[in-house]
Amino acid sequence: MPGKIIELIDKLIEVRSNGNPSLESTTRTKLLLKGIDARKYTSSSEDDPVIIEKIYQISEEMCVKL
Repeated sequence: MPGKIIELIDKLIEVRSNGNPSLESTTRTKLLLKGIDARKYTSSSEDDPVIIEKIYQISEEMCVKL
């Protein structure tokens, strides 16, 4: 199912930032520092199980339940 990665990224950013643009930017930066470039993925991007697992690990580190 294409688009799972961007769905998880968007959910992580939404929950973590809670509407705060500053926290949204910080979360995107943290993802980028951990090797996930949110701009690289779209709803038609193929899903990579390694990237999906990495997003779940990052969400655990940020105490965000996806």
